[in-house]
Amino acid sequence: MLNAAADLVARKGFHAVSMSDIGGAAGITGSGIYRHFGSKSAVLVALFDHAIDNLLRDEHRIVESEQDLKLALNRLIDGQVEFVVADRELAQVYHNEINNLPEDDSRRLRRKQRMYIEEWVHLLDELRDDLTDADARAVVHAAIGAIQSTLFHNTGLPEERLRQLLAQAARDVLGV
Repeated sequence: MLNAAADLVARKGFHAVSMSDIGGAAGITGSGIYRHFGSKSAVLVALFDHAIDNLLRDEHRIVESEQDLKLALNRLIDGQVEFVVADRELAQVYHNEINNLPEDDSRRLRRKQRMYIEEWVHLLDELRDDLTDADARAVVHAAIGAIQSTLFHNTGLPEERLRQLLAQAARDVLGV
């Protein structure tokens, strides 16, 4: 059901999609969705929680298991690239619709985003002593921005080539 919602919202926008549309795409009635979610925005919250929780879980696993800091950062880059390429619709929805959530949910999700970014900053701080903490934050945001730059542009590239280019762009931005 969440995948169907992500696809519809990515194509049509949050306000243009009804619960009935989501239900139809998921193979149930629109009213059936209310057994699981109290509102359309609750569907978005569940989508976004799932996405950021997966990124945080992967990040934690990488940082805990990888002693080589450069390799850990490269694996984080690869994870972000995979999210953007493989879960393109969800990444688009997240980018476009985060502001359509209730304020408490938006604030909570942004806090999770900051936690995710913080690990990238920590690794970059360790790898590049030429950067201040503020510099590292700016560079990390630029690298993730480079990865997400093709969200709304059809490159026409095979997915594997797109993954390679986005990962290399992020590495170049990070200077690692």
